[in-house]
Amino acid sequence: MSASLNAAVTTATAVCADGPAACGEPLAVLGRDVTVPLVTGGEVTYAALDYAASAPALQRVWDDVAAYAPYYGSVHRGAGYLSQLSTDLFEQSRVTVAEFLDCRLSDQVVFTRSTTDSLNLLAAVLPADCQVFVFETEHHASLLPWTNARVTYLNAPRTPGEAVATLERALADREPYGPALVCVTGASNVTGELWPVKELAAAAHAHGARIVLDAAQLAPHHPVSVRDLDVDWVAFSGHKLYAPFGSGVLAGRADWLQEADPYLAGGGASRKVARREDGGVDVEWHTTAARHEAGSPNVIGVYSIASACKALREAGFENLVARENHLIAKVREGLAEVPAVRVLSLFGDDAPRVGVISFVVDGWNSSHFAAALSAEYGIGVRDGLFCAHPLVRTLLGSEPQEPGECGAPEAAPGERSLNAIRVSFGAGTPDEHVERFVRAVKELVADGAKWQYRTEEGRCVPAV
Repeated sequence: MSASLNAAVTTATAVCADGPAACGEPLAVLGRDVTVPLVTGGEVTYAALDYAASAPALQRVWDDVAAYAPYYGSVHRGAGYLSQLSTDLFEQSRVTVAEFLDCRLSDQVVFTRSTTDSLNLLAAVLPADCQVFVFETEHHASLLPWTNARVTYLNAPRTPGEAVATLERALADREPYGPALVCVTGASNVTGELWPVKELAAAAHAHGARIVLDAAQLAPHHPVSVRDLDVDWVAFSGHKLYAPFGSGVLAGRADWLQEADPYLAGGGASRKVARREDGGVDVEWHTTAARHEAGSPNVIGVYSIASACKALREAGFENLVARENHLIAKVREGLAEVPAVRVLSLFGDDAPRVGVISFVVDGWNSSHFAAALSAEYGIGVRDGLFCAHPLVRTLLGSEPQEPGECGAPEAAPGERSLNAIRVSFGAGTPDEHVERFVRAVKELVADGAKWQYRTEEGRCVPAV
């Protein structure tokens, strides 16, 4: 773990030493008062504990977007007042994101659709004959895009130090080589554990490689400094940062982005287009971030990201991390009291982490357990392989060819499934939600489900 992340965790733990009151209140999010029906009768306030998939939008973000909506206009192309206002807002959002990430002056901030889109964009601009090094522990968004490069997949490490040593050996074994890129997560979307990003960046640079940080699970929970971590690029998604509407960011070094053809060809990416005498077309592409932002951009999505960045900075990550550590402790302590529960981990119980915890329950199909949490307790969690199949299989000790899908297990209630259950939370989670979750786990393990369930299209659902 990097020194900056370690300091944040240590400071936050101290802040909460005096109990829950010292941790502050959760941030206001949409849906916090939504009630859902229970199969056993009545209704309950929905406990959204699937932040790692998509976090609820901050009320602040929603209010900012609603205030801007009447002034919506096309950006970069219009002389009218609303177009000019929208263009200023769009470009100021780029500045806000750069400040949020503590980017270098020479870095570019490119707006995309998501983390997946950002990493596929980076994969598309890799220099010829580039080598990519990626751990098998990555989310598919950062595991799969490198189809046009020579890829070295690294085995899952069991300590942060082993992660650094594994990367150093892999880089040394491949020398000499041309351009190279290391891709690593900041926080696992399966275990929540923080990775030693700064140390991995130092190892990559020592061997002449660059590094991209998948911060999809890190940025909503901890401050991310491009300068301090010394990463070349960082990618994250708005929908995990309390900002919906399908937007993302790729921020970092400009040279590979400027030297490659645009990710998408079209209006906005082109600076000048002219017909040649032979009938063809000559194109001069932008060298700014616009080079990879062809088409009409998602202005509202971009503004929502900027609004979320401002809201998190104003709330103070020290306070947010403190409160999240308080919730993590509640969940982990509660699950530890249930012998049938096994929490999944790479780095061990003492590893610092964000609010993402995956586990399995002896005697339960994961889909069945998640369905019961939803139908009987109004709790939304995730079950499956979490679009990180190699990692979950490694943690579960299953063979690669054994069945199991991302979020759609084939096993029926009571049958063994090669999947896990994931509970995740963040800045908008009240104590009651995690307390209800822990109580529900204990009751389901002790007493079983109160309702009958059946398999429908690969998922367990309440029987009618």
